[in-house]
Amino acid sequence: MNESKKLGVQVENVNQEELFNVISAATSQEPWRVQASSTRLKEMMDMFGTYDGLHEIASQKSVAPQIRQQAIIQFKNAALAHWKSRKVLNDEHRTRVRTRCMAFLSEEDDTIAQVNEIIMARLARQDFPTAWPNLITELTQIINTNMQLHISGNPDSAAYLVLRRSLKALNSIIKEFASIKLPGGIQTMAQITGQLHGGMFLYYSQLSASLSALTPNDLGQQRTPQNLLIAHLVYKCLVKMGVWVYGQFGKTGKARANIDDMQGWLAQLFQASSSQAKTLLDLRTQLVVVVRSPTLEPIVAKSLDQLTRHVRVFGKLFRRMQQLDTTRFVLLPGCSELVLFYWEKVVQATNSPPDYVEDSNTAVYPVRLLVQAMVLFKDNLAQWTPVRKNGTPNELTLPQEFVEEAVRLLVTRFMPLNPADLEGWMADPEEWVNMEDRENEQWEYELRPCGERVLVTLSSQYKQYVTPLLETTFKQIVGQPTEDLASVVQKEAIYCAIGRCATRLKDVIPFTEWLKHNLVAEAQSTNANFPIIKRRIAWLIGKWIGDSCSPPSDPNIWKVLIHLLHDRGPGTDAVVRLTAAHALRECVDTVEFDISVFAPYLPTAATELLKLVNEADAIESKRRLVDTLNVVIQRGDQWINPHAQLIADAIPSLWTDADEEWLLKASLLVTVTSLVEATKDHSPSLHGLIIPLIRESLSPKVAVHLDEDGLNLWTMTIRNASTLTSAPGQPSLLELFPLALSLMSEHLDLLGSITSIIESYIILDATTILQNFAVQLFQAALTPLAGQAISANIRDILVVFQFVAQCAPASLWGEALHISGVFPHIVRILEDEKSSTLIYTECVYLLARIALADRQMLLQLVAAVAQSKNVPEATVFEIVLDQWWRQFDHMSEPRHRKLVAIGMASLVSTGRPEVLDRLPNEIFNMWTDVLYEIKESQNLSEDSSDGNVPLIRHWDLDEVPHSFYNGSENTLEYTRRQELLNRDPVKTMQLVTIIGSALQQAEQVCGSVAFKAQYLDKTEKALINQIQDELQKKSK
Repeated sequence: MNESKKLGVQVENVNQEELFNVISAATSQEPWRVQASSTRLKEMMDMFGTYDGLHEIASQKSVAPQIRQQAIIQFKNAALAHWKSRKVLNDEHRTRVRTRCMAFLSEEDDTIAQVNEIIMARLARQDFPTAWPNLITELTQIINTNMQLHISGNPDSAAYLVLRRSLKALNSIIKEFASIKLPGGIQTMAQITGQLHGGMFLYYSQLSASLSALTPNDLGQQRTPQNLLIAHLVYKCLVKMGVWVYGQFGKTGKARANIDDMQGWLAQLFQASSSQAKTLLDLRTQLVVVVRSPTLEPIVAKSLDQLTRHVRVFGKLFRRMQQLDTTRFVLLPGCSELVLFYWEKVVQATNSPPDYVEDSNTAVYPVRLLVQAMVLFKDNLAQWTPVRKNGTPNELTLPQEFVEEAVRLLVTRFMPLNPADLEGWMADPEEWVNMEDRENEQWEYELRPCGERVLVTLSSQYKQYVTPLLETTFKQIVGQPTEDLASVVQKEAIYCAIGRCATRLKDVIPFTEWLKHNLVAEAQSTNANFPIIKRRIAWLIGKWIGDSCSPPSDPNIWKVLIHLLHDRGPGTDAVVRLTAAHALRECVDTVEFDISVFAPYLPTAATELLKLVNEADAIESKRRLVDTLNVVIQRGDQWINPHAQLIADAIPSLWTDADEEWLLKASLLVTVTSLVEATKDHSPSLHGLIIPLIRESLSPKVAVHLDEDGLNLWTMTIRNASTLTSAPGQPSLLELFPLALSLMSEHLDLLGSITSIIESYIILDATTILQNFAVQLFQAALTPLAGQAISANIRDILVVFQFVAQCAPASLWGEALHISGVFPHIVRILEDEKSSTLIYTECVYLLARIALADRQMLLQLVAAVAQSKNVPEATVFEIVLDQWWRQFDHMSEPRHRKLVAIGMASLVSTGRPEVLDRLPNEIFNMWTDVLYEIKESQNLSEDSSDGNVPLIRHWDLDEVPHSFYNGSENTLEYTRRQELLNRDPVKTMQLVTIIGSALQQAEQVCGSVAFKAQYLDKTEKALINQIQDELQKKSK
């Protein structure tokens, strides 16, 4: 019975015939049938029995291979994520699938078998050991049976196939469980390892004996690659278990499995692996030297390929153990000898003919093996340093002769550019430069960059040996003539070594003199081989300055880089120019950069960078060049002003050519943003370029890629603008404001940035904005206020409203505040007990601003809310005034406390009884608190006259938090905010005067006798005396 129906879920059963037809159609050569099949298959995936049906189709060997492959791939893609679902599978289905997985171990189709390995591993993770308890036992039995046949020397092809498939499946399962970090998975992995490690070790011991006895003739035997593959698969299982066990010994608590009994096995595995690695590495070299030929027989090539893959797995084991715990790795018995053995292979390769080293599994010295050896050696060097970090001598150290020879080997053999490098350089200069930079991330896989990193580590751990050696080498080559290609390539390698070790050599190499007397001349050489040197000179300068080995104050630095950047004569090429551009960025983007030194070269730098951007074909090259230009603009600051239009004129064509290359377009937006930031009050001349860019970058289909950069440009533009209008026929910032309102109401993810932009508009010209968009502004803001905006965004919107009340007359915003529904919503926020203190206080600040700007407007707004809610005005006043008092103690900034005190004084002056009823207690207490704080602030100011001012003066009314400026430093807006602050009544008006005036006006409204009887007489005498004392002091 359908299990889903038993649970009350109505799910349609799959029609097996239809499912077969749909899968068959998916393999069609007709696109319309494939599309229809894909659509129907998605619908059928929700049917009961579909996954079991797909797996059944894949198991039927009478079905066409492409249909079977499609079926099992669809099963893998969909079923694994829903394996526990009772809606589409029942236990019977799951049992059948597991049974078929085991049957697939004899599958001849490689695609189906490979997918089955993935399925088995993923299902094992979910089902073993609970729902599939016999998985490992059954798999082990299959391996045992077929392994015996294989070892016996008389295997049939079927047994070999099953053994190969079973070992691959087991390897995938071990890999899956080894990746689990949760305690349950760790314990399961411990169970699997405990069950398998002994048997697998025994198998490899038996298989490895035959590998160690391989002869050149054996490589041509059909059985040899089969033996190598089986041994390889067994050892891969051992490696995964060994690495996992090794990693467990470094853990504690629940994350560590109980595997203490495997410590001896792990030591045995390491020792056996070390011995076997040495044997096979030597044997492999001997075999390849004997059989190497331009045209190897296929079976010999296959044998060598498999042997090489197998040998590399040993290095992967050692490397992974080293990565997990280098200190423990070095202390393993025989570890140092092992790593030095690997290094010896590197030495042997350097003493062999050049064609022995190739990126091929059939080479005498495959590049990947050599890189593996160099990485192992590099990461052990820190453990062999002569003196440990704690200052004690280290017994495990390398002699000086060994270190010096290693340095010479690296510089003379592995670091020079080889013919393949030079061919790549000539074939595609841009890609070659980009690859060189990417090698900074891929150095563990390439011989030359790996050699450079080994040299850097040697110079760090053995600086007492390496520094003098490189210094001597430098002195030997610095004045030597370099004409032929060989000497140019070698000098380039030495320059590279000096640059890589710059921080160690800065005190012994006179960079300034070297630059002046040698590098300047070499940079101007017209020798046809000198692009190699020139490119390295540019890189070297960038590295030396970028690593702060010398300040960029020497004009020769810029002279060389700018020459290399723009030179298009003989003896140079695109690689030199692109490298010079990157080096220019490294030098400009430093702490010690001095624009006055660089200024004479700024026009040429900008011009040539733009020229290179236009010449470049690769998008990555264009983007890197634009990024360099951006740094030049940013560091050039106001010095870029004369050249801003030149740069701006180049942007439209670059933008159009970029099409949908969003990263490049983002960089171009940064360019324009940097121009605006640098030109400041001159930036309005760029608005004709800027405003269309902002529109496009925030358009629906583009915003997903460019919204952040577009908003940054908009922010910088509005902050450096002096007006919202523009010359006739030119786009204006005012035209963009409706877009800001649209984004505010529709895009919560952009709310923080767009609110900041709207705030800048208000500070720049609130009157113009409100004359054109008052109601629209408040309506747009109400959407996030009443929606799902987070508290920080709501706070920002309320701050914008406060600026509106501060910057424009109430006649422009009062009515809109009510019509839009914003003010009624503010009252609802104050009434809602679930709102946060942050929001409450910002609402009170807004009310205070309204009262300060126009107290009658506040009364009208309260009356309008009362009418719309059909309640007395007193009810609304109670909501407002309750929160006004409750939130007073939550306000920490003196300017805010004074603001609400002044705002309350404005309300008191209206004589409204709802307000005056609170005068004897709440209001007088509020006023006296703030008056005392202001006095305290004044005293603090007097006490600080000696200059010992505290870092943060909480009660100094002349200072505001950094957040008030909202990141507007170094823009015109910063000045506007300062001016706004300086004319703020909170700063310019004295509270005592405001209080006295408010009380007088309230007394006039109520009448002296009534005012005294109803309010003053109900006030504590102490409070009255305090207020009177302050008023008397002011009158004196």
